Amino acid sequence: MATLRALECLVAVLDFGSVTEAAARLHMSQPALSHQLAALEREIGTPVVQRLPRGVRATAAGRAIAADARAALAAAERVVTTGRAVAAGAQGQLRIACAESMTAGLLAPVLRGWRRRHPDVHVTLHEMTSADTLSELVGTGAADLGIGPRPSQWDGPLEVVGREEIVAALAAADTATPMPLKDVAAQPIVHYHPDNGLGAWLDDIAATHGVTLTVATRTRQATTAAQLAAAGLGTALVPTTALSASFPGVVRSLRPPIFRDVVCLTTTPNDPLVQRFQHEIRKRGVPVPAAIAAQLAPAR
Repeated sequence: MATLRALECLVAVLDFGSVTEAAARLHMSQPALSHQLAALEREIGTPVVQRLPRGVRATAAGRAIAADARAALAAAERVVTTGRAVAAGAQGQLRIACAESMTAGLLAPVLRGWRRRHPDVHVTLHEMTSADTLSELVGTGAADLGIGPRPSQWDGPLEVVGREEIVAALAAADTATPMPLKDVAAQPIVHYHPDNGLGAWLDDIAATHGVTLTVATRTRQATTAAQLAAAGLGTALVPTTALSASFPGVVRSLRPPIFRDVVCLTTTPNDPLVQRFQHEIRKRGVPVPAAIAAQLAPAR
């Protein structure tokens, strides 16, 4: 296959009409340039330039391939330019998989600042309800970066960027003190569909404390579970990242308290866009809306 260097030599010879001038412009020796042309001619099977007493001119084959040679060199230049722009964070594509409960509270503020600083980087977002499904997207290369709870199985690069608390969300409460898990389990709760890994994880947590969670209704999303709880359908156990500052119900810490890690997963830790975005997530941390933090404060 013809090399870009050989095509560059051909174009230079055609532009300057001289091997000597072309070699000087490319900072090559004349024998080295002639060697590149000879290799191209062997690849094609016919001469591309005709040597004249003074200078050279294109053969029919040389004229036929000149436009494609110029296009190939222009495309190669665009490859380099685009690569440098991506490395500088100026353009490219970033595919993010995120736990649905973290999209609004954690990811949206980061994306807002990212868009302002990197307007030509296209971001694709996949919202998932299972940490294991999220990790599969990253592991198979369908996503560049995963943000969510720690998956049950993952052997790639992982960074813990914070912790989030699991709290009880309900329509009303008689006290601001933490709710014992056994009290939560005493009544049917707004629980999660099996597709949402949070449900199985909470069942396991409850079992380790000797209680069983019974179900009033199920939903796939933690944000919906919190809203259903606020509407009086039962208590929901939700991560603080699923709660907005305008949440209409009340929240209480649990006794004993329950926390889970928030992690970033990637299989390309040296990718400049991944590194930049991961830095933004790390800087943001895992915030709790002030109104929610104020409700939880009496329990601290």
